[in-house]
Amino acid sequence: MKKEYDFSKGKRGAIISAEGKTNITIRLDDDVLEWYRAEVHRAGGGNYQALINQVLREYMRQRQEPLEDILRRVVREELRHIA
Repeated sequence: MKKEYDFSKGKRGAIISAEGKTNITIRLDDDVLEWYRAEVHRAGGGNYQALINQVLREYMRQRQEPLEDILRRVVREELRHIA
């Protein structure tokens, strides 16, 4: 181990990986995290972080979708259940 290290060119903050993902620190409530882990376990395995990402992406998509489109989609889904 060196006696001293030079951190003058170091950068603070998120770490961007080559995969198009960024490592961050996020604080989630214990019950929220446990729910996602349990869902992945119940589904037979996978990655709870990927599930969280999927849910956030769906939320983003819905927020960008115009109200008229949301209503049409919901009506189509409900009609499909009736038939």
